[in-house]
Amino acid sequence: MGMLVFILIILFVIGGLLILLRSANSHKLPSNVKAQPYDDED
Repeated sequence: MGMLVFILIILFVIGGLLILLRSANSHKLPSNVKAQPYDDED
């Protein structure tokens, strides 16, 4: 019984990490977007 719970926990952790990696890779900016410089108005 304890081994089954351990395997389920490992599967949930690996699944969560894969979902996080997939969502992080899907929000990349296009290559033609450039950073805008800040205007120093102080």
